[in-house]
Amino acid sequence: MIVAGQQNNPGISMAGAVDLGALKHKVEAEPGQVGGAPAAGAYVVDVTEGSFQAIVQTSATYPVLLFLWVPTDDRLFPMAKALGDAVNGLEGRIQLARIDMASYPSIAQALQVQGAPALIALIGGQPMPILQGLPQGDEMRQITDEVIPKLMDVAAQAGVSGTAPYAGDPADQTESDGDSGSAGAEELPPAHAEAHRLAAEGDYGGAAKAYEHLLETDPNDSLAQRERSKALLLARSGQANVRQVRERGAAHRDDVEAQLAVADIDMIGGQIEDAFNRLLDFLAGHKADTEAVRQRLLEYFAIPEPTDGRLQRARRRLATLMY
Repeated sequence: MIVAGQQNNPGISMAGAVDLGALKHKVEAEPGQVGGAPAAGAYVVDVTEGSFQAIVQTSATYPVLLFLWVPTDDRLFPMAKALGDAVNGLEGRIQLARIDMASYPSIAQALQVQGAPALIALIGGQPMPILQGLPQGDEMRQITDEVIPKLMDVAAQAGVSGTAPYAGDPADQTESDGDSGSAGAEELPPAHAEAHRLAAEGDYGGAAKAYEHLLETDPNDSLAQRERSKALLLARSGQANVRQVRERGAAHRDDVEAQLAVADIDMIGGQIEDAFNRLLDFLAGHKADTEAVRQRLLEYFAIPEPTDGRLQRARRRLATLMY
């Protein structure tokens, strides 16, 4: 049954077992291969137990549509493709987060979903059930043409109107599926295990402290620097009310704390250049607050890839403003 505009918070109840009886229809093709499931990419991401909390957090910045499915069930491929096409066509105004129920049943249990497929919207961390079971008749077209736009309207009314980050070309994702030794993958150093565990559990303050300890041992640990910055960001602003933060930022343009808070929201939402420019513009006209802004920018600078053009431009401008 489709429900649009109605909010429901099932909490994190683990009651009830996930019914895997509907998940028996398998295919041999691996996800992403020709003849298999549509690949992730663009504004479609695959979610694990470790990344689910981050998805909940970022739903405070842009709306998220959760698709609980099994990527080896070929009955769900048309639905996955239709949802992916619809979301990607909106260019980041909403994100599609796919959850493999067979691999991560605890997420389905937490959301009180007992069978695949299911659709749940996340807006400001609040779940809204959309659909349970395979769409019938014109239901799929109704979801893509009517329900998803309605969700974006509801999100905008709640002040959740940021842009989801671009996750890369789906074609590139397809080529890399099944290649666990791809060059872009980072192996977790054993010393990082505790900090990584804390972050995966949503204890971002604890994770930041654990990464700080790692940096005391090795100040040049770039992975620890990046993850510490991300943990500090989420610990500070991951639960912020986006509408209130932006309203305060607009009303208090000369208040450094208000502008730092808005920049945090931009960073969480993947609007990296907006965050950089907001603080650099503020710095240009408020020399008294130089150190607070400089420190926040240095924290942000650890998050993007070193070759990111936005980072390089921001570094140059900061150097010009400071010296």
